[in-house]
Parts: sequence; structure tokens; C-alpha cells
Amino acid sequence: MGEDNILPAVEESTEPPICGHSSSHYGPLTTPGQPLHHHPPVHPPVHPPVNPPVNPPVHPPVHPSVHPSVHPHVQPHTRHDAAPSKSLTTAHTLTATQVAQELDVDISNGLSAAEAESRLRLHGPNQVKGAEGLSLWKILLRQVSNSLTLVLVMTMGLSFGINDFIEAGVISAVIILNIVVGFLQDYKAEKTIQSLMNLTAPESNVIRHGALQKIKAAHLVPGDIVHLGVGNIVPADLRLIDSMGAYTEEAFLTGESLPVEKTPDVTFQDDNLSTGDRTNLAFSGSRMNAGRCTGIVITTGMQTEVGKIAHMLRQSGGEEKKDQSLLAKIWTRFANGIKTILGLVGTPLQITLSKFALLLFGLAILLAILVFSANKWQVGGEVLIYGICVAVAVIPESLIAVLTITIAVGAKAMAKSNVIIRVQAAIEAVGGVTNICSDKTGTLTQGRMVTRKAIIPGVGTLTVEHTKDPYNPGSGFVTLDGQRLNLDNYEPSPLLETFLRTIALCNLSKVEPPIASDDEINTKEEKEPLNGDDQDTDASTQQSTCPTTASSQSRTEVDGVWKANGEPTEIALHVLAMRFHMKREDLLNRLDITHAAEFAFDSTVKKMTVVYQDNQAGHLDVYTKGATEYILHALDVSESEKVKIVETAESMARDGLRVLCIAHKKLPMGTDLGPSKRPVIENGLQYIGLVAIYDPPRDETKGAVRECQVAGITVHMLTGDHPGTAMAIARDVGILDSTVPTAMAGTAVMTASDFDQLSDETIDAMESLPLVVARCSPSTKVKMVAALHRRNLFCVMTGDGVNDAPALKQADVGIAMGSGSDVAREASKMVLTDDNFASIVKAVQEGRRLFDNIQKFLMHLLISNIAQVILLLIGLAFKDRDKQSVFPLSPIEILWVNLITSSFLAIGLGMEESQIDSMYRPPHSLKVGVFTKELIVDKFIYGICMGALCLASFSIVAFAGPGGGDLGSGCNSGYNDTCGIVFRARATTYATITLLLLVTAWEVKHFSRSLFNLYPESRAPPGLSIFSSVWRNHFLFWAVTAGFVVMFPIVYMPIINRDVFKHEAIGWEWGVSFVCVVIYIAAIESWKAIKRRFGIWSGKNKTLGQEDAERRVGLVVENVREKK
Repeated sequence: MGEDNILPAVEESTEPPICGHSSSHYGPLTTPGQPLHHHPPVHPPVHPPVNPPVNPPVHPPVHPSVHPSVHPHVQPHTRHDAAPSKSLTTAHTLTATQVAQELDVDISNGLSAAEAESRLRLHGPNQVKGAEGLSLWKILLRQVSNSLTLVLVMTMGLSFGINDFIEAGVISAVIILNIVVGFLQDYKAEKTIQSLMNLTAPESNVIRHGALQKIKAAHLVPGDIVHLGVGNIVPADLRLIDSMGAYTEEAFLTGESLPVEKTPDVTFQDDNLSTGDRTNLAFSGSRMNAGRCTGIVITTGMQTEVGKIAHMLRQSGGEEKKDQSLLAKIWTRFANGIKTILGLVGTPLQITLSKFALLLFGLAILLAILVFSANKWQVGGEVLIYGICVAVAVIPESLIAVLTITIAVGAKAMAKSNVIIRVQAAIEAVGGVTNICSDKTGTLTQGRMVTRKAIIPGVGTLTVEHTKDPYNPGSGFVTLDGQRLNLDNYEPSPLLETFLRTIALCNLSKVEPPIASDDEINTKEEKEPLNGDDQDTDASTQQSTCPTTASSQSRTEVDGVWKANGEPTEIALHVLAMRFHMKREDLLNRLDITHAAEFAFDSTVKKMTVVYQDNQAGHLDVYTKGATEYILHALDVSESEKVKIVETAESMARDGLRVLCIAHKKLPMGTDLGPSKRPVIENGLQYIGLVAIYDPPRDETKGAVRECQVAGITVHMLTGDHPGTAMAIARDVGILDSTVPTAMAGTAVMTASDFDQLSDETIDAMESLPLVVARCSPSTKVKMVAALHRRNLFCVMTGDGVNDAPALKQADVGIAMGSGSDVAREASKMVLTDDNFASIVKAVQEGRRLFDNIQKFLMHLLISNIAQVILLLIGLAFKDRDKQSVFPLSPIEILWVNLITSSFLAIGLGMEESQIDSMYRPPHSLKVGVFTKELIVDKFIYGICMGALCLASFSIVAFAGPGGGDLGSGCNSGYNDTCGIVFRARATTYATITLLLLVTAWEVKHFSRSLFNLYPESRAPPGLSIFSSVWRNHFLFWAVTAGFVVMFPIVYMPIINRDVFKHEAIGWEWGVSFVCVVIYIAAIESWKAIKRRFGIWSGKNKTLGQEDAERRVGLVVENVREKK
């Protein structure tokens, strides 16, 4: 019994539910293999497991002479040049004797030293091959491997080449900032496969040449006979020969969170049986939880189940095919390398921005050519600088830095929602997800067992509703035949009391409330106690409402987490008894009873019995619980009654519940209670009732699933559990609706074995992929990811075990559970610290917010670039006395606007809050990405307007103002007496573009709403909401304010203005700039009004509502919604 005071995973039962569901998951049993050796009994954990088939096969005793599998002496013949037979890949379908024959080994004596050495040379060491960790150089390369950085590097080189050290230095600083910020964000290196190596056992007990030896696990070979005891790590994949109460922990591999009982006596007929159901095998890396066993090594190293997972992790999507020629392989590797360097691999946003950077680079070269052509290819110093200046104007130098900072801020926000980001780009990627493939236990469910229902003849049906803290007996409420019970004043009937006594006394668990400190006790006394049934808090803040009993009067309960020790099944039953004031310790203190005997749970009888002496009544009470099909034959009821019990149990099992039978009888004092009398004591029992437990969905899961569906995201459940349980939970949380039949008609629900047998062509021809896949294996999840990718869908995959790592790595966004294995966390891009599905929905919402904001600041940055290009290209016509083109903006002004003014405004836009309808829209198109038609058209309209107004401001001052028309000489390189007009015109242009960019930062907050009505839900008077709108984003407000204030010293500070920025102080020219701002706002507002009037793009809907979204996806609109 271990402490169970935090959310233990309880998914993935080790046996099928009661009733006939098992037939499709467990291969039919054939002739048993070897009987158990006669070791002293070792009892496994005391809890009834999930029920096996109702009518289990009964194998009569077999005399050793009938089966040579009882310690057979197979004479080995040497086989040095052959690997083990292919049939060993389905060793679960063979008896241990057949496996020994395949491997040429004598089970009693093991391999000889020479044979073991020969096989070691043939098969190699029993080790999982490690992988090269991600070096610091690779992290650095990842930061440089994007087209925009490469373009900046080339621009920097050109600037140094023409001795423009100021511009080159600024660009160098930008590049270094981008690399440093990105490097720090991605510093954590991936060591996924190396984590697998920690699962291997250092040494093993092996029979060789008739003697038990301890050797290094790395030296194991197929055919070795291995002995295992409690606490040992299984060193390789084994076909078990015998066992005594052997249980192994396989959660890391199969998702089976409960210890798995080993059954070496049986063989299976299904070659494709799921890994978790091959109970006659033990798998490398699993730990012996109880008992002892002996097994034959069938595979080692990379051939084991863990090794296969390591192999899948080593594979990358860009690997060349095996049948490719050498030349094709070289070309594939070269092409993949070029893609990596150019940043053409990664998330959709990364790829889109890299392609965009290449486009800008081509455009920059084209514009430079235009500049050189306009000057008749007389590429002197001034012309070359002008050409580079135009090229620089095309490139948004600060884009990478702004994007990195925005993503980092998003990662911090997501951490508050219990989502830790390992790969920063995944934040943006998760916003475009179309499908979520989620595990069940602990993610969709609470990860702790709770009693759901009890059917007691003569009493009725007890149901536990709305439990938020499974360990807290005051959480939720209980109904009897649909009527809610007030348990504070409820007096149970004798039948119900017997039922509750049985589940409380036939129980070894302990459930304890939080204990208060002295200060908390004093505070508690001053407050009115709350009614636990009416509270709406989660497990971490649930008010304790455990009934005051003899054992709890001395302690004061406070807000906090209840603790429990014991097996999940027994804890669930104990909590139900505590709801009726029948805690086990309280009963022992209150009743005059004495513990007389205990018959622990045994895998052969599937039940547990305790006997108490009632000192007052003068008799013995026998309390029994266990699997229905095993207790059924011991009940003192008619055959017709047994049929009804079975039908009731099967009905509950079909709802995904784990069913136990509760029985009781009385014995006279002095009855022999010795171990040999167990069959007699457990016979002739009086049937009391059936009790069903399950792992309940998290309270917030149903709402989160619905949010996904409203947002156009399809949720799939991929679980290692049985179909019945999976379907029940899927219905509870809304993944399946009531139209899906229990018989699993169609493809909405499939087992992994059925799904794995389908070809890719068959899967692609399906109208939709299954929503629930039960009994999943690692390859099933990988196959699902591949199927989604072939449909051009973008998927999230969750997981917690080693078995989930390949799928996590191949999914677009792998999300590991915080309580999961190191391997899963290292293979993922995100980690959920609370293992909660609702946190994934928060991550999607944050991703969509980030995507929207990326569009906003991209729009802002590109508007500035378009305006500058227009200004500089047309500015080629502005000739000075020497017939040289005059810069309307100096190179430093361009860099200042791009890197300082625009950058902080863009960061502010990146911090915009999520739009209220962000989760009511379908996922954005991955083909289109951030560059939608609306963004492209808007940026050109805004950019052309801004460029034209900047050009007008320069022209008015340079040609229409006092002394206009004379552009001086040599005014591009510095100030002289002839440059007064040019420097004032340049300062006016700088002021104009700065003011326009400041206004644009607020205009692009929404692409169709007016600046004077950005938030329609605002209660401010019409037209006055602009004041609350500009203040709503504080960072953006202060960025605009700072940009406005800093503009004045740049214009007026001596030396700085003339020598650095190449402009000078202005006066009346401010009027020109402010008139341009008014014209600009009027033009933009007019364009937005046109979009709203004619329903163009985002102008179609003012604001999407939830009912609109639900109607779009075909969901029934709920009149009453749960509070979140």
C-alpha cells in the first residue's frame, strides 16, 4: 500500500470490464503452459481488479506428464549463425516450452557460457542505443536558420563594405539581439532517447550452465533464463515460465497505471494483441511490484518494446527512404539541409515568415537594381548608399526580435495557466490546431477512482453526483432512486447499513482530511462553517465536510487536499462509507467488534474477505467483496437471481464502470477460521448488492471539449483503456453524443487492433477519423498522427508514458503531462503541469490570441516598409544641384523608425488581449497562414496612403515652402550651408511618418472596426470610447506616448539632429505633419467603413457570438451553461 495523496493515475485497467467486452481484446485461451512452481505465496496489492469475463475459463489440473512444459529438458543444439525465429515476435501465442524450443535452451539449466558468448556477438549488447543530444551549436544554428536573419547578415555585410559603420553597427546589434533572445528561450537541449537508458536494469539474476549467476543486464542474450523478485527491473522482454503473485508496473510503456498481473500459464491466439494485454510477457524497463517470476529472454536491446520506441524516436520526418539510391539520398540530405538553413522547416508561421523574408530579399535586390538603373549604373558612394537604404527600407529588421519577445510574453502567460512551453514556436502553432488527440486518465478525467453507483436489493440505487474531490466525502451529493439525501440526518436501513459496513470493514485504505494548525483553528472558529454539498471549488480548495465522528472530533478540518493511503478501488469504497458516517476507524471504535481473520485478495479467487467477531451479538460476521463472476458461485441465491445479478453487472460494465459484488454472512462463534477453511468460509454468502466505481471526468472537461467543438476543433480520445470505459467517458465529456450507439456502429469508436489493420488508403477513404480509439499502442497513436497529416490537418497529441513519445514527437504540437515520464516530456513541445485537458484549451486560446496579434504587428511593420519604399523610390526624382538623388529619409532615420519606434509599438500590439470571439471562429487556414487577403490588401492601402502623405510632406517643405526648390549639394552625407531646406523637409517627413505610425498602432487593433468604436461592448457614449480603447492596452499606450515624446529631442537636439539623423529643427512644418495625420485617419476610417458596409472580410460580422459558432458547427445551443 502506497500513499495516494496526490492525483494517482488510474487509467487503463489491467483486465477487461465485466461482461462480454473482453472477447475482442483478449485472445482466447488455449491449453495452459507450465503450472506454477511451488513457492510460498506472495500476496499482490489488496484490491479487486477490474472484472475479467463473467464466465472465466476453468482449467482442470494437468498432470506434469501431459505437458512437457514443466521444466522440460530440451537438448540444445548450437545455432551461431541465426537470429531468433520470427515467431518470437508473437511469443505471447506460444507456450514457454515452444519458446524454449525456438531459442534452443534448457529451461532448467539455461545457456552455456560459450553459447551465451556466441549469441552476444550475434545480437549485440542488451542496450537501447542512445542518441546525440542537441548541442549548443545546434541551438545556435536554429536561431540563425531563418531567411530573415540571413538577409540582415547580408545587409550588414554590405553596410560594412561601404564603410557605413553606424548603419552596420545598428543592424549587427539587431542580429545579436535576435540570436541571444532566441538562444536563451531554446537553451534546454533535447535528450529524449538518453532518458530511455535510465529505464534499463544494471544487473540480472540468470541461470547459466545450471547455476544462478548475477551478470550485467547488458550481457543478456535471447534464451537466457531470468529470475525476478519484488523491486527488480525487468532487464529485457521475457516470455514468463512461471510466477507467484507477480505484478509489474508498465505505465511507462502501455499506459496501464495499475499494476499488471502476470499470467504465464496462458497463451493467446491473437497475433496482434495489444502490448498491455500480453500478460504472459514481461517487458524491459518495467518494475516488479509484487511476487516473483521466471522468464525466458525473447528480445534484447533495440528489439524490445522500449527499443522499438527508441527507434521510432530516432526517425525524423525528413529521413530518406530505404529503397532510395545513393545519389537520391545525398540529394535528399542536401535539400533538407538547405531547407533547415533557410528556415523552411518548423511551424506554419516559421515557414511562412522564412518564405516572406526570401521574397523581401528578392524585392530588395530588385529595388536596388532600380536605384542603380535610375542613376545609369554609375554606382558611386552616394548611389550605393541610396540603393542599400532602399533595400533596408524593405526589410522589417525588428520582426524577429518582436516575434521572439511576443512569444516569450505568451509563454509566461501560458505558464500561469499551467502550460510550460519547451519550444517557443509551439505557442503560435497550437493556435492553429484543428484536431486534439487526448489521453483519458488524469487529462480528461480526475485520475482518481470514485464510487459512481450501488444497486442494493431492498434499498434501491445509490448514485454519487458532482464529485470534485474524490477523497472528500463531503464533495458532491448522494441520491437514492433519484432523490437527493441529506446525509447529516439520514438513518440507513439495516440492509444499507450492512452494505456500508462491508465496504468499510473489508478495506485496508485510510482517508484523512487536511489538519489545521493552531492559527487556522482559531481562524476557523470565527467563521461560519460552509455546507460542502453546495460548494463549487476544486480539489485544492474544497471545504472539508467530513462528518464529525469519534475519530475526528479531536482534529479540525481546513481547506486543502484530502489524503488517502491504499489501493484506488478500496479508497473509493471507503469514501462512500464515510459519506454515511461509517469510516472504518470509526466503526472499529464505536462497535463492540474484534478482528478475527482476513483472507487477502488472491488472483486465483478474485475476492477479499474479513471476519469480525461481534462480541455483543455473539456471532462472527463475514464481509466479502470481489469480482462478480467469482463471488457469484459462492452466493446462496437461486439460479434465476444469479442471472439477474449478471445482467445488472453487465449493464453497468457497458457504461464503463468497474463492478464489484458485495456479500455477507454470519457464522457461529468458534468456527474454524484457518487458511485451509477459506473455501468454506467464502461459500453460502448472502448477496447484498453491486457497487460500481470509475474514474470521473474532471468538472471542467465537458465545457472545455465543447469550447473546442465550438472553435471548430475535433477532439479525439486515444486511450489504453477498454472500449466500454472509453465510450462512457467520451459520452460524459461530450466527445461522443447520444446518437453514437453502444455497439460502436460505424467508425466513431474503434479498437487499436481494428484501426491498425486498416491500410492508409482505407483510412484516407473514411469520411472522418474515429473519435475514440481504445487499447492504443504507440504505433496506433503514430498512425493517427500520420492520418491527420495526410488530410492536411494540424494536430495536438497528449501523452505521459514512454509509449507516447514517438507520437508526441511526430505531432505538430506534442503536449506531455507534468506527472508523466521524462521521455514524454523531452519529446514534447509543451508540458501540462496540472495534467488537465482544460489547460490545453487555454493554450489554444492563447495561441489564437498570439496569431491575431502577430497579424497586427506584421501589418504595422509592413505598412511602414511599404511607405518607406514608395517614399524612397519616388524620391529618386528629387535631384540636387549635382543631379544626385536626395534622401527623403536618411538611413539612420529609417533604422530608427524600423527598430525603435515601430518595434515598441509592435511589441505593444503583441500584448493585445484576446478578442472576445477568438474561440468562436474556426481554425485559421494553414495554407494561407498569417498573410490573409485582408492583411495583404490592407497593408498596401495603409502603406500607399502613408507613403503618399510622407512624400507630400517632403514635397511641400522642399518645393512649396519658403526658399523651396533648391535641394543644395551633398546633403545626403552631411550638413552644409546649402542643405537647410533639405534638412527641414527631411525632419518634416520623419515627424510625419512617426506620427502616422503612432496612429496606425491603434488603427490596426482591429481590421474593420472604427478607431472610435473598437470595443462595441463598451458602455461609453458613442465616439467617446476611443479614450478607453487607447488606454486598454497599457504597454501600447505608453509606447505611443514615448514615441511621441522622443520625437521632439531627435528633431531639436543639436549635433544629434544634424550629424546623426541628418535633419534639423522645424517650426511651421509641424502643421504639415498634423494635417497629414488627419487626412490619414480619414482615409483609413473610410476604408474600414466600406468593409463594414459591404461585408468585406472581417467586416462581415461585428462580433461572433457563441450561439452563432454553435450553430455553425451543428451543436445544440445550451440554455443553461455551467459556470467555469
